[in-house]
Amino acid sequence: MNTKKPLERLAIGMLLLALVCLAVELLAGPMYRLQWLALKAALMTMRWAATVAGAVCALAVLLALLGWGRLAPDARRQALAAALLSLVAFGPPAYLWSQVNQLPHIHDVSTDTQDPPGFVAVLPLRQHAPNGLDYSAAVAAQQKQGYPDIVPVVLTMPPQQAFARAQQVVQAMGWELVAAQPAELRIEATATTLLFGFKDDVVIRIRAEGQGSRVDVRSVSRVGGSDFGTNAERVRAFLHKLQQP
Repeated sequence: MNTKKPLERLAIGMLLLALVCLAVELLAGPMYRLQWLALKAALMTMRWAATVAGAVCALAVLLALLGWGRLAPDARRQALAAALLSLVAFGPPAYLWSQVNQLPHIHDVSTDTQDPPGFVAVLPLRQHAPNGLDYSAAVAAQQKQGYPDIVPVVLTMPPQQAFARAQQVVQAMGWELVAAQPAELRIEATATTLLFGFKDDVVIRIRAEGQGSRVDVRSVSRVGGSDFGTNAERVRAFLHKLQQP
């Protein structure tokens, strides 16, 4: 016979549900990578898991506040654990989806919006990619509005030295080097996201500018209409490392 009180059973149930939501979110990416789920289905799975997790978090906090004195110590801990785990499951996806409404709905970011660096070696790898490589005036306008800080960097070193430095940063970023052409001062690489394994391609172009070098970077997703700001963050991170001593 189950002697647990209803509130204690509720605390256990919410804890289990929070664990399920977190597990579902963590598995959605690998299931997509294994082609067990289509991209849309994987994203919707994460969205529904996050929605349920948000409801569990609210209920767990409410239970902890209103039923604290009526809960056994173990049930209190379970309610608090449910609130914490469900917050972990709810927070990151909620933040990402909020970004969709605030950031440009683009998946192509370039420091040079007039003459974006072009890909060469990466082209065969993108043959079946849903996203093309045309950088339109509409994309440029959205980028300028959403990411006005994405601009070229000028280094006080000659182009060949800047090229070598850029190649070191590519390696430090953990990207897969696709091509490094010293004669053309062009580097191409592929970055893979952690959870879903999305492939985003990066090209770095270096040109002489005065006594130094101008570095332009472009990052383009192979799939997805919106990149949730990932390409802009990648370009920022690269340029920041590039300028470090």
